[in-house]
Amino acid sequence: MEHISTPKVENVKLLDRYATRKAANGTLYLTATHLIYVEASAEVRKETWILHHHIASVEKLPLTTAGYPLLIHCKNFHVAHFVIGQERDCHDVFTSLLKLSQPVKPEELYAFSYNPKMSKENREIGWKLIDLKLDYQRMGIPNDYWEITDINMDYELNAMANRAAGKGYENEDNYENIRFKFIGIENIHVMRSSLQKLLEVCEMKSPSMSDFLTGLENSGWLRHIKAVMDAGIFLAKAVREEKASVLVHCSDGWDRTAQVCSLAGLLLDPFYRTFKGFMVLIEKEWIAMGHKFSHRCGHLDGDPKEVSPVFTQFVECVWQLMQQFPCSFEFNERFLLEIHDHVFSCQFGNFLGTCHKEREDLKIFEKTHSLWPFLLQRKQELRNPLYRGFTAYRELQPNTLPFSFQFWCGMYNRFDKGMHPKQCVLDHLLSCMNEKVELEDNASELENKLPFLDGPLLGEGSSIPKSGHPSPKAPVPSTAQDYGRAAPPVLSNGASPGAVGSAVDQKHKENLSQHHQDPGASTEAPDSAGKDGKAQHQ
Repeated sequence: MEHISTPKVENVKLLDRYATRKAANGTLYLTATHLIYVEASAEVRKETWILHHHIASVEKLPLTTAGYPLLIHCKNFHVAHFVIGQERDCHDVFTSLLKLSQPVKPEELYAFSYNPKMSKENREIGWKLIDLKLDYQRMGIPNDYWEITDINMDYELNAMANRAAGKGYENEDNYENIRFKFIGIENIHVMRSSLQKLLEVCEMKSPSMSDFLTGLENSGWLRHIKAVMDAGIFLAKAVREEKASVLVHCSDGWDRTAQVCSLAGLLLDPFYRTFKGFMVLIEKEWIAMGHKFSHRCGHLDGDPKEVSPVFTQFVECVWQLMQQFPCSFEFNERFLLEIHDHVFSCQFGNFLGTCHKEREDLKIFEKTHSLWPFLLQRKQELRNPLYRGFTAYRELQPNTLPFSFQFWCGMYNRFDKGMHPKQCVLDHLLSCMNEKVELEDNASELENKLPFLDGPLLGEGSSIPKSGHPSPKAPVPSTAQDYGRAAPPVLSNGASPGAVGSAVDQKHKENLSQHHQDPGASTEAPDSAGKDGKAQHQ
């Protein structure tokens, strides 16, 4: 809290880039972890939460007739445009956000203060949820050709490799019977520039279709996505059709190598298209192999030239595959977005640091929590309703002609509600399936109550077990004083379910009361309760 000089600013406007409605007016709060904006004029309480670690840049714009504008760009592509009435307040918020969004020491990251009220034992279990040795055993390793070794347990091989500094590529003269192939994936600096051009296109206020498509083409973003996809397909084809062993590396071995190998694994093995398998894939090909998340995602105040959307490109490649093979992935788009959000959020320890040794030195496994158990708890809402099972699609062979690649509005314009359809078809299907399950549970519960209703009248001391209801999510703060506590464990923008249990229980009591007055009404009770249960889910 030392960086916060003005924790609360009233009469702050929040502009919407696409909606024509009047700008929202409300109160802006700064906490140790979040910027929180609460609309005062909304009929239903509406809040906007922005994690400090998600902030990529804060910019003060020239004075307008409405006040002093403050423009915030986030790493998850959320753009917030505030207008603050007083210059002093605007400057205080600006300087506070600059410091809060760019911590200097790893210990200042959110993961080290995040406390979801979990026991030490459960936290340790969470970290053991993904075991890479089990995945190697699933692949038949160790065997006659491969073995698992702890020869680098002291990280001496890493030091030797760094001293050698043998970047570049191998001399073909040192190898027999090999086929050497360069893959045309650009470096991190080209990718960073391409993403910036893409975001400029996304922020155009009223572009024509021609202007948008021209800007998208000029950014080169989808060409880079295609290049990564082509490389993954080449690798998968060599393994699948030629039964070849393939050595893959880039200049350093932790950027393009991670992209290509993880994508090839996804194409070859349906296990990696499941919830658990995708987590294993990220742990194995990205985290364990030393992708420098801290540098590429800008977790700490450092060299901006080291920042690059390497992991973002991988996530988009997965999404592009999901568009071509909608029935072959157990998870949905929201699952990808949650992972992408938390790569930048620093709320969990998985993506902190640049390598395993650094994570051990920071005591990540003792002091922070793993993301994977929290995502698995939300498996029901993150699943793909079209998934056809583990064996429906063994290997994927995607089309990479240019027309096969789409602009991912759900990623780059996710927070611009005016650009999206009112309801995603897959979300609606998943909602219907969940409602069907809940209605079946209610019907089963009501059938179990029929013996009570058909039997002798209950005495005054008797009671009917109350119907079970899902536990509500973590409550949203309702007063300014509540903002000192931690945010809910997952940062999705989902509406919290209301407490409907009491109303349903009251309806059951009324049904029982009618039964006391008229025994002949007992046969109507299930229908009445069933209707009430249905209304609960509408």
